[in-house]
Amino acid sequence: MNSRLLKIQNGFNFRELGGYQTQDGHHVKSHKIIRSGKLVDLSDQDLTYLADYGVIENIDFRSPKEAKNEPDRLSKGMSYIFDPVFRYDETESSHAEQKEDDDMAKVAGLGHKNMMSAYHNLITDTHPQKAYQQFFERLLTNTQDNQSILFHCSAGKDRTGIGAYLFLRALGVDAATAKQDYLLTNEVTRAAIQASLDQLNSKEPILVENVKALNSVNEDYLAQAMSDLKLMSGTVDNYLQEVLNLSTSDLNDLKKIYLTA
Repeated sequence: MNSRLLKIQNGFNFRELGGYQTQDGHHVKSHKIIRSGKLVDLSDQDLTYLADYGVIENIDFRSPKEAKNEPDRLSKGMSYIFDPVFRYDETESSHAEQKEDDDMAKVAGLGHKNMMSAYHNLITDTHPQKAYQQFFERLLTNTQDNQSILFHCSAGKDRTGIGAYLFLRALGVDAATAKQDYLLTNEVTRAAIQASLDQLNSKEPILVENVKALNSVNEDYLAQAMSDLKLMSGTVDNYLQEVLNLSTSDLNDLKKIYLTA
């Protein structure tokens, strides 16, 4: 099991972001920030584990429909922040197993194409931009040591993946390391991805390919997002400041809160 995975029994892709090294030699603190998939299936034992781990706030990136259909279970003392990145689940990953329609079964590459479009929107649309602004605003309030903020979507891979990538880059983690964290989802959710493919009524190769594309992360998806970001702002730092409205003071405060001395 990957060392970043939290010991959650009835959830998936719960990962500690502590320990990553910045380009100037600092490290992200542990027990400060966690990325994950949905919380609807958590057991009482899981909730106790998160409370003991120090999780005090849960930021939910899911759409209103997703949050209503599968409401988060919260541990004692955990506050809930509803911060939908999309008005609906544009990534479609949370219900990819339902995509057995004619297009998904017949159009090769459609899943990949849809995900590329979703990642374009994650960076360029105003609704995701406002959601990520609020995300960083909440991160700036997490000033006590050994208290964690947890943020998540449904699968913990796309909306959450971009949020984690931008967070790590804001702290000064290099692009390759932030990308490595993004791609780690495929390793730690391999069994869940295979289970979703096994549940398909049809094993039509095009359908399997498309559903796998919807259930996975991909270097192409992140490259699409970063290409759009560079077209808009030139650099990640510029995007953080110009689009997400993080001031130089905000970025310095983030580093004080989340990095070792």
